[in-house]
Amino acid sequence: MGDPEACARRTVPAELSDVVGRDRETAATAELLAAGRLVTLTGPAGIGKTRLAVRTVRALTTADGADTVWVELSTLPESRWAVMEHELVHGLDGREVLLVLDGCEQLGDKAARVVADLMAWLPRARILATSQRRLDLPGEAELAVPPLSLPAEPPDPAARQPAAAIVGSAAVRLYEERARGADPLFELTDANAAAVAALCRALDGIPGALELAAGRAHRYPPLEALRRLTADPLTFLAGGAGRATRVDAERTHRLASPAERLLWERLSVFAGPFDAAAVADVCGFGELTPDTAAAALARLAPALLADEERPGRHRLPLSVRAHAAMRLARRPGDDGTTVALRHQERCRSLAERAARLWRGGAQSEARTLVLAELPELRAAMNPLAVGSGAALELAVTLWFLWSACGLPAEGRCHLERALALHPRPRPARALWLTAWLTAILDGTSGTDPLLVEAWSAAVREGDDACLARLAHVRGTIALWERRHESAVAEYREALELLPAGAESGPGREVFRAALALALAHADPLADPSTEPLVDPPGGRRDPWARSWASHASAVRLAHQGRTDAARTEVLRALETQSALGDRTGRALSAELLAELEAGQGRYARSARLLGSVSGARPAAARPPRALDVLGDRMSEQELRAAYAEGARIGPRALLPEF
Repeated sequence: MGDPEACARRTVPAELSDVVGRDRETAATAELLAAGRLVTLTGPAGIGKTRLAVRTVRALTTADGADTVWVELSTLPESRWAVMEHELVHGLDGREVLLVLDGCEQLGDKAARVVADLMAWLPRARILATSQRRLDLPGEAELAVPPLSLPAEPPDPAARQPAAAIVGSAAVRLYEERARGADPLFELTDANAAAVAALCRALDGIPGALELAAGRAHRYPPLEALRRLTADPLTFLAGGAGRATRVDAERTHRLASPAERLLWERLSVFAGPFDAAAVADVCGFGELTPDTAAAALARLAPALLADEERPGRHRLPLSVRAHAAMRLARRPGDDGTTVALRHQERCRSLAERAARLWRGGAQSEARTLVLAELPELRAAMNPLAVGSGAALELAVTLWFLWSACGLPAEGRCHLERALALHPRPRPARALWLTAWLTAILDGTSGTDPLLVEAWSAAVREGDDACLARLAHVRGTIALWERRHESAVAEYREALELLPAGAESGPGREVFRAALALALAHADPLADPSTEPLVDPPGGRRDPWARSWASHASAVRLAHQGRTDAARTEVLRALETQSALGDRTGRALSAELLAELEAGQGRYARSARLLGSVSGARPAAARPPRALDVLGDRMSEQELRAAYAEGARIGPRALLPEF
């Protein structure tokens, strides 16, 4: 009879202690062990399964003096598996004990049999297992170990951000603690907070990866670490303690079945979360059919990161994805190319579906769809991977996401990157959309050359719809610059040029609303019934266009002195614009509301409104009219204070007051 201490430990090394508490998970694990004999902690490598087991053991030992035997399977060679089982059965026979089996995935498909045998031979033992997959045994209680809580995604990792805004994140606290250990001079400041937040998110909140990155704080400040990690995850995570990351990935790959190994590699094409349907579409071909891909995904799911916001979706940790992508690239044949093409086709189909939803009036649904799939769409707009033509086509299909849903800077980035690689002559529609987004972001300085090139390209291509949309852009710039008569002329031309049934891009309803707004400024006393707005009889409902029509009505009513009615209309516009994320529309409507508030003597509220949208107004737009009133009615100090308060609060929190 062997000694169980030969392959087990009663104590846990002190270095496994965790500076970030998991009190809720510890309590949940203890409760499951009290209710049953087998609890399995699941999750990907580095997620903290072992740490949670350690905390649970210590909590139980403190509470009831539980007798514990710890078996670390990761260091146990396969030749010792049978010996380990034999020694445990004979050494623990008749004892009431908590047996911790750490790293059951190392036993591969034999893990379930080993654990089942131990439970049968040791009826008084409770077993706490850690594994990258479920054991699928009767009575097994699974607890998926989540990643550490993450801070909000920063708009710009290089920009300043209040450090106080991210310290509530457990991932940030762990990174900060370990970074100070590596570099005693490290401090979390407003200057590096955004980079730390982005780095924690890039590492998926996985404690093992965070500790590895923080351990290099003496060499790489957070922003540089983020850049290196994004450019080459395997190199950044290699060397020193980082070797364990690669060893874990290689061991996981080796112990998987052939179908699971192939799926691991093909899953690397996904940049973000995926569900079973996406996996079947993209990865289910050749020797891995859609059905076998779905079955393999179900087995691998515990080793993936679950999407807490959308149940049923998972994603690969960054380090695992990088390793799988490397193996996919080395696979003989054209497997990697086929996966990439299927992924690109899925993204194209998804974007076209969202565009149809937008045109059909289901605009919130269209926005939700593309935002949920944005990581994949971003990958599919990489011209180096898919070609400039395919990247531009996808970016143009998503025109509404960039112009109407608040992402003009990202949209222009995708377009400019692909246009730079596209041979001349460049496509008219891509130039049109780039010009529109440039007008929003930079004003007319960089827009005019794009408009000229786009017009020539549209004429050459015979694309009347693009010519109409270029007139719309010119009219919009004129409107923002308060050249209202010019705006009216451009919008009329846009309506005349736009072919019936034009599908891609903003439609007739948008042009009509724009014309109504220009007319409201140019001739506010004219009878609006002579100009059709949106939703003509038999036409499609367009909520975004309707929001601009409401804005136009508010302008006209304000000029007529009907302040309450104007206020109602502009609030209606703001409701839709806020729901869709239209930062430009919300900024201009909020400025109109601020003008109405100032006219009613509510100067501080007006100034707060202006401040809340100051970062979103179009670069080409003239200063808000409300500033003229506020400059006369408020001291400079009062105006600055109220404006700054609005900027700090933001429109989402401020608008409900109205």
